[in-house]
Amino acid sequence: MKYLLTIVAFIACYGCQTSTNKTKMESFVDGLMDEMTIQEKIGQLNLITPGGGIPTGASVSTNVEEKIKLGKVGGIFGVSGPAKVRQTQKLAVEESRLGIPLIVGSDVIHGYKTTFPIPLGLSCSWDMNLIEKTARIAAIEATADGIFWNFSPMVDIARDPRWGRVAEGAGEDPYLGSQVAKAMVRGYQGKDLTSENTMMATVKHFALYGASEGGRDYNTTDMSRIRMFNEYLPPYQAAIEAGAGCVMSSFNDVDGLPATGNKWLLTDLLRDRWGFDGFVVSDYTSVNEIVAHGVGDLQAVSALALKAGLDMDMVGEGFLTTLEKSLEEGRITEEDINQACRRVLEAKYKLGLFDDPYRYMDASRPDKEILTDDNRKIAREVAAHSFVLLKNDKQVLPLEKSGSIALIGPLADDKNNMLGTWAPTGDPKYAVPVLEGLKNIAGERIKIRYAKGANISNDREFANKVNAFGPRIQIDERSPQAMLDEALSVAEKSDVIVAVIGEATEMSGESSSRTDISLPDSQKELVQALAKTGKPLVLVLMSGRPLVILEENELASAILLTWHPGVEAGNAIADVLFGDYNPSGKLTASFPRNVGQIPIYYAYKNTGRPASGETFKKFLSYYLDAPNSPLFPFGYGLSYTSFKYENLKLNKDVISMDESITVSVDLSNTGDLGGEEVVQLYVRDQVASVTRPVKELKAFEKVQLKENETKTIEFELTADDLSFYNFKLERVTEPGKFQIFVGGDSNAYLKADFTLVE
Repeated sequence: MKYLLTIVAFIACYGCQTSTNKTKMESFVDGLMDEMTIQEKIGQLNLITPGGGIPTGASVSTNVEEKIKLGKVGGIFGVSGPAKVRQTQKLAVEESRLGIPLIVGSDVIHGYKTTFPIPLGLSCSWDMNLIEKTARIAAIEATADGIFWNFSPMVDIARDPRWGRVAEGAGEDPYLGSQVAKAMVRGYQGKDLTSENTMMATVKHFALYGASEGGRDYNTTDMSRIRMFNEYLPPYQAAIEAGAGCVMSSFNDVDGLPATGNKWLLTDLLRDRWGFDGFVVSDYTSVNEIVAHGVGDLQAVSALALKAGLDMDMVGEGFLTTLEKSLEEGRITEEDINQACRRVLEAKYKLGLFDDPYRYMDASRPDKEILTDDNRKIAREVAAHSFVLLKNDKQVLPLEKSGSIALIGPLADDKNNMLGTWAPTGDPKYAVPVLEGLKNIAGERIKIRYAKGANISNDREFANKVNAFGPRIQIDERSPQAMLDEALSVAEKSDVIVAVIGEATEMSGESSSRTDISLPDSQKELVQALAKTGKPLVLVLMSGRPLVILEENELASAILLTWHPGVEAGNAIADVLFGDYNPSGKLTASFPRNVGQIPIYYAYKNTGRPASGETFKKFLSYYLDAPNSPLFPFGYGLSYTSFKYENLKLNKDVISMDESITVSVDLSNTGDLGGEEVVQLYVRDQVASVTRPVKELKAFEKVQLKENETKTIEFELTADDLSFYNFKLERVTEPGKFQIFVGGDSNAYLKADFTLVE
């Protein structure tokens, strides 16, 4: 009642005074802020967590209930379930002086209870409709559980697979990353943020977090601004243009200043240049962590962050404990506080919280909307679409639905490692392991013999680090030799070997950087021994990053890369292994031959002495001990059928700035199975005012073809598609000669030339 009376009073006082130059939201927020004390305004900038979930830092908030009642909290995360969230919201709405509702958030990264493949895996589907659908389901489930603000999508471009958080993004390419970012925002936010089943998206981590030096998490980044604008910033801007309501600052420094306190980043670029009108939240205690960067004490860095354009302080409470003092000392102004407070209140208004603070707390929704059969069905479909077939000698796959299979490996019957990193809202007990999935399809027709074969790792110290959030690497009581002997015995009795190997979920993700991204020795020895049996060897490779698998690629008959596939892992893997779904995934991050090639990506720039072919030539840009090329390039992925590209045509050889060019190519399915192919179009700008990449993805289309079917695929390019940021950071399209490449990966061989004129 107190809440309702307060809001009615605001409407009565300010509704009649609404200026024609002010929106209804602006007038409402003006009226509310006129009633707020400076302490209450600062309170709106405070985001807390009571703990109990999976943390991303060592701190949790204290005296939570008291602070909410005193108006010292603007938002909360780590609370879920309609009853608990309602109880928390009531503290703010019915027991604080002004009854301002809380915004309730969470990390819903790749699904809520229905866990989908890790984001890197999702991106390998190259299917924006499916990706948007996963975000839509995540929003429906999360809001059914009382959560309506999401700390997702992560859109950081990453070209160094040593960095564990490569798992959370869409890989190495800014164009593809931008399409994924937009799809995720659309899925989370829908068409109406006030709807009970939509949630506010937070684009993160702003900015450049994926370029941390040495692939070491939280490390510094340092790059030219021209590289930022052309290669790393586009996905953030795309998410903002798609309407993302919130931006999260990153842990790293940018141009020598931590992102959380970087005015050029948070105000000059984000708001003034890009026109962002939402609010900016820090990452977990990243305000406090500016101190360790050596910029000042907590009071100084809190003032710095506020003036830079940060609106909400996650967990650290630097804003709560120091801003009033900084105001008294003249380090900040009341307008600085008002501006941040206004942005937080506007976000709550956009979510409809002032109309109904309990709109997301319907106790009847969880049982009807969370982890439903329909949602699991979609999770299974999406997972199958995300898998990438890396190798398939002699068409070992798909497997026959007869005979016998030796299912071997530390990840073959393991619920704990199916969901993937950053799935704090998922529950491994609902996951389908591979053994169960194969049995579900095999029934009585196929004899499946199982053996663990090896531990994920035999290194107990390493296992302890990985097991920070629960048992991910479980070291067997048996000796490694005993497990190996059992596996070999099983293999000898079977027609084909399927070995499920790779990373435990927390071998990638936050604070999970690795200098050695090959398989642990325990698994390498298992693969070597299985290969010596002479039986067909299929590797099912689970990981959260590209791995170094040069030796495994030589030993295996087939390799199916499944990433960490989510709650329906086993069923989806069985669907693909047995051919019920023909794999169509394509890599969105290059696989290096060795760590010495890192960073490795397809859109590199030529040198003055460019390499020519794979054969070493002195005084050209080569390695002495390895080829320049990756083991598997960006865009690569096989199918159980085969595709042929031919008849690449341009409708014009010359276009002007106000014209477009149509590119067409004939795609034929030359095999005897239906399948899907991702047709990829790349462009090279041959002469420009600044150096340009040898190739850039500009368009793609996922095409389904029946056996022996041919389709003509068309793309339209405009002059704007050929634009880039020049040395002055101006977005320009320059006349000149261009090459177009079309094919099934970034090594696309069909090419055609055209000229752009003024």
